[in-house]
Amino acid sequence: MMEYYAGLDVSLRSCALCIVDSKGKVCLERELPCEVADIGACLEAFEHPIERVGFEAGAMSQHLFFGLQSSGFEVVCMEARQVSAALSAMRNKTDKTDAKGIAQILRTGWFSPVHMKSREAHGLRALLSTRKALLKKTMDLANEVRGLLKIFGVRLPRTVKHGSFDGLVRPMIEMDDILAHAIIPLLDARVVLFQHHLELDRRVKRAASQDKVCMRMMTVPGVGPIAALTFKAAVDDPSRFKRSRTVAAHFGLTPRRFQSGEHDNPGRISKAGDRDVRATLYAAANALLMRTMAGSQIKSWGMRLMRTKGRRRAVVAVARKLAVLLHRMWIDGSEFHQEQVGGTA
Repeated sequence: MMEYYAGLDVSLRSCALCIVDSKGKVCLERELPCEVADIGACLEAFEHPIERVGFEAGAMSQHLFFGLQSSGFEVVCMEARQVSAALSAMRNKTDKTDAKGIAQILRTGWFSPVHMKSREAHGLRALLSTRKALLKKTMDLANEVRGLLKIFGVRLPRTVKHGSFDGLVRPMIEMDDILAHAIIPLLDARVVLFQHHLELDRRVKRAASQDKVCMRMMTVPGVGPIAALTFKAAVDDPSRFKRSRTVAAHFGLTPRRFQSGEHDNPGRISKAGDRDVRATLYAAANALLMRTMAGSQIKSWGMRLMRTKGRRRAVVAVARKLAVLLHRMWIDGSEFHQEQVGGTA
């Protein structure tokens, strides 16, 4: 029995659709608006049932995946790097040829499906992202003020806490009418952004304190509300990882490897996956090694690595260990114990 596969090359407002049969013959090509209703109507109007619908991961993946799935189609979201590697062999790159290539990838099965996160996980990611964005804009405005004041010979201390910045700078500026006329609006805008950042920071801490999984994760030294929520939102469903060690690889914390013939060279970490999760785990590992006072086996292990491998490698190794540990605690429902560290990273 002939099977049919639909590939979608998705952009923000439009998408190219291509349907191929199990032999690779093109049966239908269309240019459609990037709307679930339009794509679903086109697929339903096709004379044969569609075995599978696929597209590469992107900004519109969540909307299309759950929309088409609710319409009764089997939907697959494919890893973007694999799709890009397969399509790079094609001579011409157009939306039409990309849709055709995606349909052929779907037919052959040469792809890795991407886990589609729940709405709750995306809500947590949005909360964390807006908090981070407001803090960055607050810092940008503070640096802009610093740069403008240097022109007038005013040099601020190297480190000023975010909450103290306005109280330090505003009295200095108000003494000079020229400075006040130009810079006070910047200070006012920065204060508003910082207040909103503080409100989002409170919401993040409240969300972590009300989540049982996050509360267990926060028993690990160095892991605070930001790290716990970031990890939980990124993993979403812990059962999708068969082994806890694969979580570290998923977030790009394991070394690359190049093996060919007599050459077998381990490289630096792959830096694949979610950059924010990787950065958060690195920050948590650094806090565990450099700032936590309580002793633990994982800290002792990391300090030994620091003496032999250097600080950066040790922090990365502890970050990798934290990813494994947090996932295992989530799966087991267990609490952290000071002697808990496991095997080598």
